[in-house]
Amino acid sequence: MQSKTSRPAAVAHPNRVKAAFVILARNSDLSGIRKSIREMEDRFNGKFNYPYVFLNEETFTDEFKEKTSELTNSPTHYGKIDKDMWGYPSHINQTKAAECRKDLQDRDVIYGGSESYRHMCRFQSGFFFRHPLLDAYEYYWRVEPDVHYYCDIDYDVFQMMKDKQLKYGWTLSLTEYMATIPTLWETTKSFMAQNEDLINRSKDGLLSWLTDDGFETYNGCHFWSNFEIGSLDFFRSERYLKFFDHLDATGGFFYERWGDAPVHSLAVAMMLKQSEVHFFNDIGYMHNPLQHCPTEPWIHKKCSCEQNDNFDWTGWSCLTRYSKLAKDFIWDESTHANMTKPYRIQA
Repeated sequence: MQSKTSRPAAVAHPNRVKAAFVILARNSDLSGIRKSIREMEDRFNGKFNYPYVFLNEETFTDEFKEKTSELTNSPTHYGKIDKDMWGYPSHINQTKAAECRKDLQDRDVIYGGSESYRHMCRFQSGFFFRHPLLDAYEYYWRVEPDVHYYCDIDYDVFQMMKDKQLKYGWTLSLTEYMATIPTLWETTKSFMAQNEDLINRSKDGLLSWLTDDGFETYNGCHFWSNFEIGSLDFFRSERYLKFFDHLDATGGFFYERWGDAPVHSLAVAMMLKQSEVHFFNDIGYMHNPLQHCPTEPWIHKKCSCEQNDNFDWTGWSCLTRYSKLAKDFIWDESTHANMTKPYRIQA
């Protein structure tokens, strides 16, 4: 592990949130990670100095550590993922898993033949929040290589999340490739039937966002988890772990190609209230090929993205479905000012 002393936080707060950026990367991702960190520092973290936690199934090189830590004045921590978090559980038939990968590859399913992609999705679904380097933290912001952050953020996102009791934040939503998750919905429905006490079926929930036909089928809607800001306590909770264990026992991460994005999203929609989930409209973001670019002039004046490239209201996006359920999820200028004022850097 490598650490550096951070300069004092730009905004003093008596209940300072314990938060970090979490980056799953390989040594070969160095160039792309440097680009992402540079933009994060310029747009947000240069003002707030939150630490970075880097995780890898292999040992990070000295070059990786040096070239990433030199971009920030914040602490940087580097950890290796143990085999019990990145590997096959004992109940998986690895011969069958290989046959399933070949079948999906032959059908040209995206990442269908990738073994490492499946380990990554399972790790992000059920283990990243249990890595020892994250034990001290309450909130995380997931960062990936070669992403873009287009807008200046002048308020403490993490502190707002904690104080407002927000548990999950997102920017992009879309439908999943259904060939990757053929049995995920039936498996989820069986979990709901066995654990009704954990499911939020009230009007302030998000469960109906997942289906267009009264829960017969899953419409594939999910938050794109390459960007997410969330509560680690939610993912560490008994209810979430019970859901993950239910999924993991079926082998779907290996026999199919279940992604962490639908897994996280199913849990959020099943268990949280609308008031605990936040759309970060003011954070312009791109993960190739999709981009969220704020279209409101009062936000866009702080951004460098092209509004015509905004993905939000396209046919593949799930934002239209979300808007029918959560009526006031896009903050207007007045609401945004009031909600962020206590956490804002003053000029």
